[in-house]
Amino acid sequence: MGVDYYNILKVSRTAGEEELRRAYKKLAMRWHPDKHPSNSKQVAESKFKQICEAYDVLSDTQKRQIYDLYGEEGLKSGQFSNVSSPSTARGGGGGGFSSGRSGSSLRYTPRDAEDIFAEFFGDGDSVNGNGGSNRTVRKATAVETQLVCSLEELYKGSKRKMKISRIVSDNSGQPRTVEEVLGIDVKPGWKKGTKITFPEKGNQELGMVPGDLIFVIDEKPHSVFKRDGNDLVVNQKVSLLEALTGKTINLATLDGRNLTVEVSEIVRPGHEVVIPNEGMPISKDPKKRGNLRIKFDVKFPSRLSAEQKSELRRVLGGSS
Repeated sequence: MGVDYYNILKVSRTAGEEELRRAYKKLAMRWHPDKHPSNSKQVAESKFKQICEAYDVLSDTQKRQIYDLYGEEGLKSGQFSNVSSPSTARGGGGGGFSSGRSGSSLRYTPRDAEDIFAEFFGDGDSVNGNGGSNRTVRKATAVETQLVCSLEELYKGSKRKMKISRIVSDNSGQPRTVEEVLGIDVKPGWKKGTKITFPEKGNQELGMVPGDLIFVIDEKPHSVFKRDGNDLVVNQKVSLLEALTGKTINLATLDGRNLTVEVSEIVRPGHEVVIPNEGMPISKDPKKRGNLRIKFDVKFPSRLSAEQKSELRRVLGGSS
């Protein structure tokens, strides 16, 4: 008998078309090689080929008749052919077949398992004219998760280790949870919304390859700086006196340097000082940077005495 196709599909020898389809669908989904990690892919490929071959034979009336009477060896030998009604399709007497010497014989050659799979499941899959498969393997939905970074990390870059937990199928097709640690190299200049994709590191669903795992950069608010594209913005409050007479501003940069800015011109409300190349690195060219923009908010006194008003008029040249 050789290979027992009925046992491979876990069906009885009287199984009908619908039972065969159900059995094949379940087993093909479980053992498709794309669902298995590299360390078990070889075993899965072997089982998948057996399952597809068994279904290809038992779902075809003529092939099944020959197999039921003469077994796998007879089916693949090409010595037998079906020359009468397929009334013995479920096994039974020896009628209906003859030696290949007295008629056209049928020699069964196993087909490509992926072609059989593609024909069964469809979903836009096809078989090209050369007999090869154009099947597109379905992929589970991608999983997105936030990766919150400080502004300092996005300025200087950093290395992060992320422990993940995901669902995959084991060798028998049953779901199990695995954990692993992924390394992420945060590049200087990355912005909120930047995506880092780990292919097939997401969850796995029945009959699909694992989905992708996508980390999406989010930015923590900073106590001093606010990001505006590639620029850094600082809001600086100054008194009216400082606005008129000048002020020295000392800032600690995101990479730990001390930056001194001398403001000598008169500062008006909404005034802005731009310092080139002190902003965020540009991710595509980290040697270049945006600007640092210092925006001034002038604090006016809530009240002045008559003497102060008179002095201001004198100093500023107004009439008393």
